[in-house]
Amino acid sequence: MADLLLWVLAGILLYTLAMMALRTQGWLPSYIRVSGPITTVHTKRGRAFLNWLAGPKRFWRAYGNFGVGIALVTMGAMLVVVLTAAAGSILSPEATPSEVRNPQNVLVIPGVNEFLPLSAAPGIVFGLLVGLVVHEGGHGLLCRVENIDIDSMGLAFFAFIPVGAFVEPDEESRNEADRGSQTRMFSAGVMNNFAITVLAFALLFGPIVGSIAVADGTPVGQSLPGSTAEEAGIDRGDLITAVNGTTVTEPGQLETVLRNTSGQQVAVELNGGDRTIQVTREPTITASIPQVIDGRGTESGINWSATNPTDVVAVNGTAVSTERGFERAVTNHTVAEVETENGTATFPTGAFVLRVFEDGPLGNTTAPTDRYMIVTAIAGERVIDPGTLSDALRDEQPGTTVPVEAYVLQNGDFERNVYNVTLDPHPNGQGGFVGVAPARGVSGLVVNDFGIKTYPAEDFLGLLQGDSDAFGGLTDGSVLGRVFMVLILPFIGVLQPQIGYNFAGFVPEVANFYTATGLLGGLGSGVLILANLMFWTAWVNLQLGMFNLVPTFPLDGGHILRTGSEAVISRLPVEGGRRLTTTVTVSISLLMIAGLFLMIFGPRLFAG
Repeated sequence: MADLLLWVLAGILLYTLAMMALRTQGWLPSYIRVSGPITTVHTKRGRAFLNWLAGPKRFWRAYGNFGVGIALVTMGAMLVVVLTAAAGSILSPEATPSEVRNPQNVLVIPGVNEFLPLSAAPGIVFGLLVGLVVHEGGHGLLCRVENIDIDSMGLAFFAFIPVGAFVEPDEESRNEADRGSQTRMFSAGVMNNFAITVLAFALLFGPIVGSIAVADGTPVGQSLPGSTAEEAGIDRGDLITAVNGTTVTEPGQLETVLRNTSGQQVAVELNGGDRTIQVTREPTITASIPQVIDGRGTESGINWSATNPTDVVAVNGTAVSTERGFERAVTNHTVAEVETENGTATFPTGAFVLRVFEDGPLGNTTAPTDRYMIVTAIAGERVIDPGTLSDALRDEQPGTTVPVEAYVLQNGDFERNVYNVTLDPHPNGQGGFVGVAPARGVSGLVVNDFGIKTYPAEDFLGLLQGDSDAFGGLTDGSVLGRVFMVLILPFIGVLQPQIGYNFAGFVPEVANFYTATGLLGGLGSGVLILANLMFWTAWVNLQLGMFNLVPTFPLDGGHILRTGSEAVISRLPVEGGRRLTTTVTVSISLLMIAGLFLMIFGPRLFAG
């Protein structure tokens, strides 16, 4: 990543030197201007169109006034968010994930930003261009509505990267306009960004994701280094669709098929029959959820990592050679000694609980809601993972009080407890609900026969479609919840480490996991392209609008802060209103600049 950033910086320097040399020689046309790495392209075309569009002035002034209200509310929220984040970076720098501390991740540049693959670049560039055009178009339109003259319009580039569009109002004409006119003009750009965001979300959450379905099979997100899957040639983006001729239609079915398949070597069909390969089965640890979350797990004696996978050798001295054999062995031992090629650990074996819902059935007992626990039995029925947890609850009726056996992490050790829980109705209508969010695997230890990590294609699509069960209830499925998910999906694997993946849209690496259906099914893979464009258009425009409303210069928020301060102070019975306005705006601007600096660089500076 550092090498790529170095190449980008070198390219920017080379571009800057070349453009400055062309300017010095007088070889650049007059409409292209260069200032260091910033290049602007100017034009006077389009002013006639803006004059025509500005015809219904009463409508556009009402639109501008509405935008001013939205802008003021957003500016207040941005002030609180930035200052809170800045304080958090000082007081709790370690709470910020290490990846987020890297300043390069502030740049929305695919390949430089760790969360954005190069394959996301077309969607991001499209969203950025749309955002820049509508933003500056809004300024230009309200200039003409408010009779402010326009000198020129154009695009701005940071070297070869488009970073903005611009409208150059005539300074004398703008200064002659009243404060209301100027405020409406400055807020029009971000109002347009928010309008495009709403439109993009409406299309994305409506007909587009409604026309996408998960393809049949088990999606492969990664084959661990040295695993039998990697040796056999299974790679990221492959879809396992059959084992020994038995069809696999969903991720969980792979485990079921393998349980019912004998022999150490099996024939694995990929991508609907594109190719079939022979894979040797070994019970490989592909994830340790507790370790991923807090740096240590219940399996602290096992030397495991994503780059150092290991195979399970035995459970309580009984040799195991398949995932099914591992599950059978731990079923007979509530507390088991698990021996691997890289260490041995003893721990309770059950469903590892990431969260106990405070208002849920278990949370309403004496069970703690602020610590990890491992559920090992419900109503006397053995539980070893989320699947057997669901099976045990499916047999129970809502309203029934059942004993729940769990080991709770207390002072570094697990203590056995039994809680009498009155079950609620399960949200899906089948059996009882105990009110927990379990992690994958046995005690959070994920084992499979191939050494692959499955990609959560169904859960990612579910988040966009409003499925409240996606990732164990990560969101409530509301429109606002889905909007929030879109904002954090590109780095959700950092915020929620147990997920294991970030989501940058339906990019080529994961396109094989989805298929077109429904209203737009006739577009085929084109529906995924549309989804990418709308995903990033919504993401970029919302970010662009909010960023421009940070109350500091030269952003729109700084100008709105100035005109707003003037309007308030002019009504106060004080002398020196202009000086007071300057003091207020400069103070808030400096405070915001300091807050942004600490928010971006604080975690790295204070983490130690």
